[in-house]
Amino acid sequence: MTPRSEIWVDFGVTGLAKWLSSPAASRVEQHELLRDIVEWEDGAYAATLLSDIERLLASSLTTEVVNVLWCAAVRRKYEKGEPSFDVRVWLRDEVMGLVEERYGAELEALRREAGPEVGPELRAAVLAEIEVKAAPLTAATENDWPGAVPGVVPALRRVVHEVDPDLGFRLFLRAMKAYSVPLTEAEYVRYHELGERLGYHELVVDDGSLIVWEEGAIASRPLEE
Repeated sequence: MTPRSEIWVDFGVTGLAKWLSSPAASRVEQHELLRDIVEWEDGAYAATLLSDIERLLASSLTTEVVNVLWCAAVRRKYEKGEPSFDVRVWLRDEVMGLVEERYGAELEALRREAGPEVGPELRAAVLAEIEVKAAPLTAATENDWPGAVPGVVPALRRVVHEVDPDLGFRLFLRAMKAYSVPLTEAEYVRYHELGERLGYHELVVDDGSLIVWEEGAIASRPLEE
């Protein structure tokens, strides 16, 4: 299997969100696109997709929280208690079903390719970065007319605490990119340092989608813009 450090696109559930929120995705039947994602580069990140989904399904996160996280990742408007919308079920039955169908005999090998164990120090570092951007990220995700999602920051905190700091950091980055929340050059450097510690390729942290402003410019920008 391809080492995570050599996967040059976002991977796992966050990579799935990036694929499905791209303009090209609207022109392809979803099941066909999912199959392409699962088989991309001979299954280069099938292990990461399997790991993310299994951790989410086994976690204490409610369906509501998982729905919020997914909608923020793809910038899709979400209203609490939205009927007939359960990302857990979709991930389990559709996405994981395709992984199992394609790699049935190799599932245990895929599971051994899961990401690194993340200790308290990295957990604290990821939480610290989320807290720094809590106010602007909340404003961006709750006030975005086409993609308003409530409760994103509390949901991210729960992922870091209850599921996995690695997945929490990638979901945080995905929301920052989806809603074009600006960051400083110092924050940008810290994100790359965290990504390196988590074993990411540098393009997983930023594929050109992060918005970086000069120091001092963000402080003068009204949150409601």
